[in-house]
Amino acid sequence: MGDKILVVDDEKEIADLIEVYLKNENYTVFKFYTAKEALKCINTTDLDLAILDVMLPEITGFKLCQEIRERYTYPIIMLTAKDEEIDKITGLTLGADDYITKPFRPLEMVARVKSQIRRYKKYNATFSNDSAKNVLIHSGLIMDIKTHECSLNEKLLILTPTEFSILQILLENKGSVVSAEEMFHKIWKDEYYSKNNNTITVHIRHLREKMNDSFDQSNYIKTIWGVGYKIEV
Repeated sequence: MGDKILVVDDEKEIADLIEVYLKNENYTVFKFYTAKEALKCINTTDLDLAILDVMLPEITGFKLCQEIRERYTYPIIMLTAKDEEIDKITGLTLGADDYITKPFRPLEMVARVKSQIRRYKKYNATFSNDSAKNVLIHSGLIMDIKTHECSLNEKLLILTPTEFSILQILLENKGSVVSAEEMFHKIWKDEYYSKNNNTITVHIRHLREKMNDSFDQSNYIKTIWGVGYKIEV
């Protein structure tokens, strides 16, 4: 059985199309046309990724994203029919890892899915037996790469896979500035970044909120205007 993917879209043709392409890649697909039906699956199935349409009847994709994030860390990709920044920012702020604007190319959708699952598996896999190599520490911040856990001042931080990846990159490059474009390519391993893409910015803001880190007087993630982000040594 392949990786388990939840697909929720009230447009039957789109949901069916996504299902066909994912099954062709040997993924196991749990397809639903309403969020209420999907919630039952979420509560009973060990999923690896979710694809959620934003404009769902009764319960929106945003609400469903929140429901998932309260309990699970697997990647979430949002589908939006609008090419509006507010929808993308809202989804990312609520814990989504990526978004795809309709109409989309099915092969690009598959590539996004593969990229997210690859990262999710990487950070949940058992790496070296030498735990010291898997732990990054900075001023009360402790990140265990092996167990995919992160705590700040002994309080567990609930991070999405993308947030974990961003923080890991910054910690591994402590003292150096990492540009949004460089970070984007390290995480997604592809070329769909553009200068107008504010995905990283939204995830950074969400990280700061979870860490209670002030934008103006940051103790951890500092913005270097026109260059990128860094964690001071």
